[in-house]
Amino acid sequence: MSDRRSEESSGDEPSSSSISDEVWEQFLRDSERDIRKSAPKEPSARVREVTQRLKGQRGEPEGWRTGPAWQETNGRAARRRRIWAVIGLPLTIAVAVVAMRPSLIPGDPFGSASDVDTATSQLPAETAAPTAPPSAVAADTPTLAHPFAGSPALRWADGADGIVLPKATALGSIPKDRVELALQQTKKLLVDANLNPEVVAGAHPDAALAVLDPQQPRLLDGLNTALHTPSKAHDPLSLFSRFDPEDVQLAGQVVKTRGRITFAQGKFEGVAVHADFTFVYPVVRADGSTEVTRTIVRRVIDTELSDPAHYRVTPGRLTLLSHVRDAGNSACDIYDGYLHPQFPSRAPTGSAAPSGPSIDPYDRSRKLGNEPEGCGTVSRT
Repeated sequence: MSDRRSEESSGDEPSSSSISDEVWEQFLRDSERDIRKSAPKEPSARVREVTQRLKGQRGEPEGWRTGPAWQETNGRAARRRRIWAVIGLPLTIAVAVVAMRPSLIPGDPFGSASDVDTATSQLPAETAAPTAPPSAVAADTPTLAHPFAGSPALRWADGADGIVLPKATALGSIPKDRVELALQQTKKLLVDANLNPEVVAGAHPDAALAVLDPQQPRLLDGLNTALHTPSKAHDPLSLFSRFDPEDVQLAGQVVKTRGRITFAQGKFEGVAVHADFTFVYPVVRADGSTEVTRTIVRRVIDTELSDPAHYRVTPGRLTLLSHVRDAGNSACDIYDGYLHPQFPSRAPTGSAAPSGPSIDPYDRSRKLGNEPEGCGTVSRT
């Protein structure tokens, strides 16, 4: 059902009407009579005689108030008053009508129309799991000036603004401040691992690693091995978004973000946090080309801020329970620790030709971890 409120107007609104000839002629007669009454009158002979005598007594110069210059100036002023009196009423009526009905003026001279393009207005934060992929948008080629043209991410939030934390509340015996700490630490992990420009350009994700509990030696040793000597078995892309700066660079400074984060009481008497976010990276080749493409990375991670009174954990640090990811528009079977976007004008890279099913990388209703084997394609970028 379409909303026709903007198209249907009340039938009781009176339409504007013109002034009748009789009213207008009466107005002119009344205006002329009032002007004659208010206009300065020629002094009588008696008045002129008294004025002349006073002038002689006070020694005022010839022409003061009674000279030709004063009379001429006063005459011009009277004519101006008559002109403005004739113009005044219709002008006042016109201003009043426009004030009540500005739509009568062609165009939008007062800026009454909304300056916001509703087609590109930012989406509200995601509060529940989507049940379908985003609607199709008009096909458009991304450029350096508009790197998200033709993408559903155009309406997503920018960077860390897209990671909206829920309001912290106590969980049974777990106080509110511990819940808040678990949420903040998880956000720090997501921001540094996926949105820090230096990390995205290949730098070491020190801040992200700093929120993880060092009491997980196998996890941290594995991540450091992946960062220093990446391989298929130790791939840093499992947790970090990184591009080879000698191959590609970000097109601009904005990465679009969308997702949600929730919390509950954990298995280890702590605060369990579940995060599911998609990041869209517009990139160009590092060789100076202005061709823009996009890589879409979705991450689902589960963390817990455990209770140090019951478990051997570091206070304030997160236990990383699980992490899965999916990357759209990145070459298959390359394990050098970097994402490798495919550009329309360049032949695909990677050892495996696309053979799997086509997947919509913007589809946040799809469950991760059950993807079929093979190197698939993306339905859109």
